[in-house]
Amino acid sequence: MKKWLACVLMGSFIVILILRYNVMFKNPFSNNSLQQRIFVNTTDPRLKWVQQPTVSPVIQSPEAVNQVVLADELVSGLFLDRNFSSEVQSSLFTWNEMKHIVNYSKGLPNALEAVREARIAWDNLMDIVAKKQQIEVNESSVDHKGKKCPYFLSKMDTKDFGDKGYKLRIPCGLIQGSAITIIGIPNGPSGSFRIDLTGESVPEEPNPPIVLHYNVRLQGDKVTEDPVIVQNTWTTAQDWGEEERCPSRNNKKVDDLKQCSEKVGKRDNRTRSKPYFPFKLGYLSVMTLRVGEEGFHMTVDGKQITSFACREGLEPWLVNEVRIFGDINLTSVLASGLPTSADLEHIDDLDALRTVPLPLHRPLDLFIGVFSTANNFKRRMAVRRTWMQYPAVKSGTVAVRFFVGLHKNQIVNEELWSEIKTYGDIQLMPFVDYYGLITWKTIAICIFGTEAVSAKYVMKTDDDAFVRVDEVLGTISKENVKHGLLYGLINYDAQPHRNADSKWYISPEEYPEKTYPPWAHGPGYVVSNDIAKAVYTKHKEGSLRMFKLEDVAMGIWIAEMKKEGFKVYYKDEKRVYNEGCNDGFVVAHYQSPREMLCLWQKLQAEGVVKCCN
Repeated sequence: MKKWLACVLMGSFIVILILRYNVMFKNPFSNNSLQQRIFVNTTDPRLKWVQQPTVSPVIQSPEAVNQVVLADELVSGLFLDRNFSSEVQSSLFTWNEMKHIVNYSKGLPNALEAVREARIAWDNLMDIVAKKQQIEVNESSVDHKGKKCPYFLSKMDTKDFGDKGYKLRIPCGLIQGSAITIIGIPNGPSGSFRIDLTGESVPEEPNPPIVLHYNVRLQGDKVTEDPVIVQNTWTTAQDWGEEERCPSRNNKKVDDLKQCSEKVGKRDNRTRSKPYFPFKLGYLSVMTLRVGEEGFHMTVDGKQITSFACREGLEPWLVNEVRIFGDINLTSVLASGLPTSADLEHIDDLDALRTVPLPLHRPLDLFIGVFSTANNFKRRMAVRRTWMQYPAVKSGTVAVRFFVGLHKNQIVNEELWSEIKTYGDIQLMPFVDYYGLITWKTIAICIFGTEAVSAKYVMKTDDDAFVRVDEVLGTISKENVKHGLLYGLINYDAQPHRNADSKWYISPEEYPEKTYPPWAHGPGYVVSNDIAKAVYTKHKEGSLRMFKLEDVAMGIWIAEMKKEGFKVYYKDEKRVYNEGCNDGFVVAHYQSPREMLCLWQKLQAEGVVKCCN
């Protein structure tokens, strides 16, 4: 009898656990859980314990349950209802539809870290917004000082350069085209010095990450007695990365520039001189560290010397300080090409740049989602002034929105918030904008294109791409394919990059197959409404396969839909140029703000489709 009673009690206990699981974890972000205000101390070390959950909702152990609960707490604060204006609410539409993103962290680097950091950034931003609303009641209390994100910084007073080194604060991070120029003379007993580009410190880590460590060792080191340049990164979690040395026999390239110039370490046999090295004790050096598409490039006295590929999670936008130490007598330090927001007081055509609000489920011919990062103010402004001025966009036949994640820098987030309220064309993402998370933005674009509006077609592009909206509309109209369409520059036989040095490296664990299914290059591709809708549906169901290369991910998802019975039509568009511009383009990639304006001027004044570079 006792045994029977024990079995009954045990069975009842199991049933209760199953029912509790169905209530709590089948939808961990249910409406009830989101409406409860959960206070989470952002410096609580427990948050470090959150591990990447699998897509499968099955909970196998108490440890896994705790991970989901912690993740729920972590995310829930991002989605609390707040008293925002209608303009701000519209910019958070996709934000509120992405409550499940933490379920899609597996396979995406820095995913949960990005959500955790977003929680900190969001709370800080909301505190600032609340304080500003209070002081703006008294106009005299408002700060009308100069730009928070300056385009140019310089220090040329030698009194500022002490023996203990020098630090130059970079208020709003670096972007492609930013440059740090350092002029100085290697001196002292060794003439060795270092330049560190450091990121933002986080509360539980006293030392900030080093995005780039550039170490000039004129007297050599433990490896060599000859002069050498060492490049590396450092983080609390991973310590020092793998050194990259120059001179080197490594043939690795970054933005088509060699990691180490062939000049370095070579001897001119005709003059029997010492091996060439760009720095000399007692001689003035002009060093310029420039940000490229894939990494950092150092020129010394006008010659390209080294290149360094950005490493995962350590990207230029994270940089907030330049630190210079060692045996070098500094003359000046300059930073140029920095991200700066528009001065709203001096924009004459502000009304023409503002986006007309869209009613929910507005029928559209085309919705275009643009990938952008928080401090890319100039790129977004260039898009607003150029192809967002097409008649189809201005009339409401086509809608365009920028998809932008939060920044770790408080000033950048403040400027971004101002931009959101001014233009109404930004969809804010509930995560910090690491490159490896762009697939989340693809999902967000599909959500907006099918749930916020009702678009026949949904397009993805980048903020450095010029899109001929009229030509895209004309082409897909001629094709007259309303279902199962993928339009763009189609790659039919691509293979995963297995070289660990590649920016697009994919390990066999991430993708075991030898080839990818057909996919369209990211600078500009279009899918029909049914495909975008299926992406959103699968996102809600938890059945999307995450992959960090977003354009390839879309190809993988479409291939899986095809297996499920979708009839798919691939339209290859050779006029989508993913590595620059060619005359007659439909999409031109890697265009600077100046080139974007030039292309638009040519189209408007001359009616020709010609490149400007």
